[in-house]
Amino acid sequence: GGTGAIGELLARAWHARGDEVIVITRSPHLMKWDMLEWNGRTLGAWADALDGADVVVNLAGASVNCRYTAANRHRIMDSRVDSTRVLGEAIARATRPPRVWLQSSTATIYEHGYVPNDEATGRVGVGEHAPDTWRFSIDVAQAWEAACNVATTLQTRKVLLRSAMVMSPEKGGIFDTLLTLVRRGLGGTAGDGKQFISWIHGTDFTNALDFLIAREDLSGAINIASPNPLPNAEFMADLRTAAHVRIGLPATAWMLELGARAMHTETELILKSRRVVPGRLLEAGFTFAYPEWAGAAAELCSEPAARSSGSPSQ
Repeated sequence: GGTGAIGELLARAWHARGDEVIVITRSPHLMKWDMLEWNGRTLGAWADALDGADVVVNLAGASVNCRYTAANRHRIMDSRVDSTRVLGEAIARATRPPRVWLQSSTATIYEHGYVPNDEATGRVGVGEHAPDTWRFSIDVAQAWEAACNVATTLQTRKVLLRSAMVMSPEKGGIFDTLLTLVRRGLGGTAGDGKQFISWIHGTDFTNALDFLIAREDLSGAINIASPNPLPNAEFMADLRTAAHVRIGLPATAWMLELGARAMHTETELILKSRRVVPGRLLEAGFTFAYPEWAGAAAELCSEPAARSSGSPSQ
């Protein structure tokens, strides 16, 4: 997963400080870092790179920004479960396995709701009256984590990264998409605006992973999210303020469904309430550089990539 927006964020940060970064990818021709090719399903020469590595990070998985057709559901599920399974096999075969395996998961694993979800008390699962698409996403999250949990890696600590939306100015990332909508006047309240958005600034995401690498006493599921999720209406208002855009047209649920169909995606990405808090990170003493969305949004909008993306602000 090193060629996606989050993978590039990590690879760039670690490469800049002098770490040796190797990306295992289906697209080695991109040649941004040292790259090895794999198919995400079977063992190959790429597995040798894990032998003697300090850390392995798995972010691999097909994009969920699509309609959940039968074919796309298989692609989303298989790409996550297969890559996690074969990575576990490679670690188990290594003579000098990595000290820690940081395995991507998602904050979507928690129920739709409005009460805070930490790792100890959060309600994992679907809940009542959930749409079919939401059930599928939670099925994927649970299968993803299960594939990591069953891997036999006795010398490698495993951490499940239940990540919220990572906000960084990389082209094609979630922040880039949201900022483009805002600058086009479409960044208003979605639905009733009460659904919570869980997020984390890219700097805090990278710092949290560094923290987890160093803390050998931490394993299992960890929420990677800001301590201050907020309702959609407030989230979008803060982003409009940071982008110096006065107007954001609201969209009802039925309007969003029509738009999602036209854009070949699902409304779950917008309408499901995710109120996730980083209980274990806070208990362990992690300090967030950007704990509040208003400050994070202002900093992100000041980034060169953000200033040059999208259409001019109104």
